[in-house]
Amino acid sequence: FVCSGFRLPAARSVCIGNSVRHRTPVAHSTADIVSSLRDLSPLRIDRVRDAAASKLFKHLLAEYHYLGYSGTVGENMKYMVYDRLQRPLACLLFGSAAWKVASRDEWIGWKPSLRQMNLPFLTNNMRFLILPWVLVPHLASHILASIARRISDDWTERYGHPIYLLETFVEQDRFRGTCYRAANWIRVGQTQGRSRNDTDRTLKVPVKDVYLYPLIPHVREVLSRET
Repeated sequence: FVCSGFRLPAARSVCIGNSVRHRTPVAHSTADIVSSLRDLSPLRIDRVRDAAASKLFKHLLAEYHYLGYSGTVGENMKYMVYDRLQRPLACLLFGSAAWKVASRDEWIGWKPSLRQMNLPFLTNNMRFLILPWVLVPHLASHILASIARRISDDWTERYGHPIYLLETFVEQDRFRGTCYRAANWIRVGQTQGRSRNDTDRTLKVPVKDVYLYPLIPHVREVLSRET
């Protein structure tokens, strides 16, 4: 139901591709947040650690992100963003970098053996959701910049190694990548429009722009160096 901007949706599942993603209902406000960034500051960016935050995070992505939420495998980092009134504004999920991306690999300049060795120093921004009732100019690029300043330390604390490079894929038919460009991410090319499991090269998937964000100076030299 919806009442005065407060919503408790019914539990349901949604089929996307070959997966079924169950949406556990979580009460949350859907009241419009139309404001300047200054009026909402200071923002709070929390790593998702406890069960309650995790439940809300999963529900919001499953309910409002066009790709949904189907869980994570391997190293990952989840963030929730709140305004000064503790209202949720956004969710971000970072996970394992793509195994092979031609434009990224050419930009770095590494050979396959070094890619295998150094891929853990990359992470993929798999999901970035500004909640649909939040209309705040420059919010997305501000969040990306804030995350970039802390994610390597967060990763080191949790997994014992830093992150040197962020990557993301922006679906061309849906988005322009404006917030990534505003946050100084680098567009290095595009995907080839094929699934990684398409050995016969017959299955077409949406073409995506490939964006990268270096977290350290001389990142290409570092990632192309044998350790």
